[in-house]
Amino acid sequence: MPSSLMPSRTSADRALGGPGLPVPDSEQWISTTGSRIAPDPYTWMQAVHWAHDLGTRIPVRSHGPRFGTTTVLLAQQLAQLTPCRPGIDFLARILKVSARTVKYHMAILREAGLLAYRVKGTRVRQGRPLASEFARTIPSSFDQALGLRTVPSDTFIRAVVGVSEYGRAQLARLGKKAARTVRRKARSTKKPSFSASSDCTPMEGGSCTVSPAALTSSPSEDEPRSGKSSSSPTRRGRTRKALNAVGRRYQLGLELVRQVPWLAGTPVARVAWAARHLADAGWTAHEVIAVLALRAPSDRIHRPSGFLTARLIGVEKLFDTPAKRANLVAWWRHSPQASRERHVEWSSSWSAPRSNAVRRLVGEAFTASKPKPHLAELPAEPTDAEQAEIRTLAWRQYLAGQPELVISAITLAGRDSAEQIYGTDLVQRVVRLASTSSHLTTGAPR
Repeated sequence: MPSSLMPSRTSADRALGGPGLPVPDSEQWISTTGSRIAPDPYTWMQAVHWAHDLGTRIPVRSHGPRFGTTTVLLAQQLAQLTPCRPGIDFLARILKVSARTVKYHMAILREAGLLAYRVKGTRVRQGRPLASEFARTIPSSFDQALGLRTVPSDTFIRAVVGVSEYGRAQLARLGKKAARTVRRKARSTKKPSFSASSDCTPMEGGSCTVSPAALTSSPSEDEPRSGKSSSSPTRRGRTRKALNAVGRRYQLGLELVRQVPWLAGTPVARVAWAARHLADAGWTAHEVIAVLALRAPSDRIHRPSGFLTARLIGVEKLFDTPAKRANLVAWWRHSPQASRERHVEWSSSWSAPRSNAVRRLVGEAFTASKPKPHLAELPAEPTDAEQAEIRTLAWRQYLAGQPELVISAITLAGRDSAEQIYGTDLVQRVVRLASTSSHLTTGAPR
């Protein structure tokens, strides 16, 4: 950040060590930083708590979070790392915050002079990303605010050689904070309770609205040995929230889907939209079913939600009072036709499916279910006259262009059995004819 854009220093900032904050990007490296390296994590946490105590007096960016409890929690995790090479995802998982929040507070620590880059991380395509390595540093404003005297050092850039009396007291105070672990405050959801003792007046002459003995009960006289009490503590159940208009619509839609057979499988949202006017008017599922029972359903319903919408048009105006709806439900329950419809499942005449693929599968299923034709059972040893008659019939059909008898024998019994029945010559002719072009025919010329 250019020096012309740095915030102006105030007298309060000079007293607390505010000058020099935030640290520009060019001075957030170990080679260019004006801070000194912290000799140990304990000393570094003292500087972190000092920066946290400054609060809003630390100049920060115009957007994003400020130096707060989350920053201190992040610093506690960084103080435990050796070397200080944190992973953003790891810190976000430990602190239970987002990765963007971790990046914001890492930037806050760098701008406060508490962290300096040793090596900046890289993101190489098709390579392993490297995390940034930091050095825990203490800003010079901390030394000035606490009156610490420092000299040049090869190891820590600057080393502390003396401290003022004011600085000793402040270091002791910051040391207590650095020694304990900071934890995020849990949100309290406990409601204030009022005890009975607040209504009691001490000493004589007082009265108590609630007696401690009121919480106990005498044993039952019927069972003196067991000592069981007739009154058992009631278990506090959950109080269900009242449904709003949308909840009542979905509740009515779900009941209709479960109770009306031809609505089975229909999305509840569509049924809730179709019956929204009735749900808003306070109708129940039985009242809607009674209205639907006034007219018998169609033989075939293509779209149940649309059919329901057409049936419910204007019924909330026709049955506009609870008394009318009660009479309708009473008729529905005692009507023989309605009773028959309640006990008989909704059915319709079957029609072929529209999809060609489904039709083909249905046809194959029907074909497989039909009994296969089989050859007439012949005697175990047919006579020569019967054998000659069978072969003569097969030859006549073959010459007439109808070799189905031999083909069925080959398909069902096999070629060897067909040759035994009709002869080898006829079977060979039929097989040769079946393997040639379909334009070839047998029998008399056309």
